[in-house]
Amino acid sequence: MHDIEIMSPVGSFESLMAAIQGGAGSVYFGVGKLNMRARSSVNFTLGDLEKITRICRQYKVKSYLTLNAVIYDEELEEIRGIIDTAKRHRVTAIIASDIAVLEYARSQGVEIHISTQCNITNISAVKFYAQYADVMVTARELSLDQVANITRQISEQNIRGPKGDLIRIEIFVHGALCMAVSGKCYLSLHNHNSSANRGACLQDCRRRYIVQDKESELELEIDNEYIMSPKDLKTIHLIDKVLEAGVKVLKIEGRGRSPEYVKTVTQCYHEAVEAYYTGDFTQENIEKWDKELAKVYNRGFWEGYYLGRKLGEWSPVHGSLATQKKIYVGIVANYFAKTGIAHVRLDTQELNVGDTVQIVGPTTGVYEAVIDEMVNEDKPCYKATKGDNPTFRVSRTVRRNDKVYRVVTAERI
Repeated sequence: MHDIEIMSPVGSFESLMAAIQGGAGSVYFGVGKLNMRARSSVNFTLGDLEKITRICRQYKVKSYLTLNAVIYDEELEEIRGIIDTAKRHRVTAIIASDIAVLEYARSQGVEIHISTQCNITNISAVKFYAQYADVMVTARELSLDQVANITRQISEQNIRGPKGDLIRIEIFVHGALCMAVSGKCYLSLHNHNSSANRGACLQDCRRRYIVQDKESELELEIDNEYIMSPKDLKTIHLIDKVLEAGVKVLKIEGRGRSPEYVKTVTQCYHEAVEAYYTGDFTQENIEKWDKELAKVYNRGFWEGYYLGRKLGEWSPVHGSLATQKKIYVGIVANYFAKTGIAHVRLDTQELNVGDTVQIVGPTTGVYEAVIDEMVNEDKPCYKATKGDNPTFRVSRTVRRNDKVYRVVTAERI
């Protein structure tokens, strides 16, 4: 058995189940405001920790609580309370960067992973943080050769963490990138007094800009590119090189993304890792995974700096380039377990035989299937419209009040 861990982002219970369904080895999430996605995603509350960790233990998935914002004096008591609660509910580890968090977590015997905010770029930094952490994410600006050099030195110098194990290196393999070094951006703070380093980025970089020469009053509008908005990272075609560089934890970005994004990306990278070890990491499979990844939210893709590139690639759009979209149509009104039939209430849109549907819920996660037959008012039908209550067969359990979506190509919307 290999020891590679797929680490998936979770911003809701729907996403938590989606990550598990996709094959995640671990999930990471935030509670409250002291994490780097405090405003950009719907965070869990401290009261959710018991349920999250119970679900993770049930499915043998590790749970990582993100506490990587800059911390001020008046928040020290709050951060200690969060760490105490995390320990009580047996969170696997916390992801942190602030010394106050590292020191208190260490004093309480809580496992620590080092956040990207620490910007680890060399073996000396690894040695320093080894007193606190067993897992460290390297800076996103490193090449895979540089990462491999760090993992080699960890082994050669026998650098171990608090548990006595060799330090494991983690890298980001998929998702949004920031124009700033390891996400340490001050643009939002400068323009809006809303700090990215406090989880409150307002994403000024994702906007269009006109460049003006004040002396000559010449103006240039940058055509077709958002010059501070990088395309999203994708390394599915480099997984062999990532693993050969000694990386043990593959981290997916996207705590603010949808459950279907979490499931699709997790599943693709899980399959890619398995394929590497079974000899099935082929161009044909890479093309299949590329097609699947293109279906969910993305700003276009590039491989980041891992192959030694010095300049980023910039997104041509503000929003998503996903090839598929989902349209809300209604909810599950009932589910009949013995027959595997879902009874749906259509609130907004029609459904047709042959449509692809997604059913999403906090326990269901993400279920996707093509409707092969449908019944409405006890009669077979090919189309059900808004206000109808059709039934159709599903291959696994769904629940009342799960949301139902029709999946279409982006051009149809």
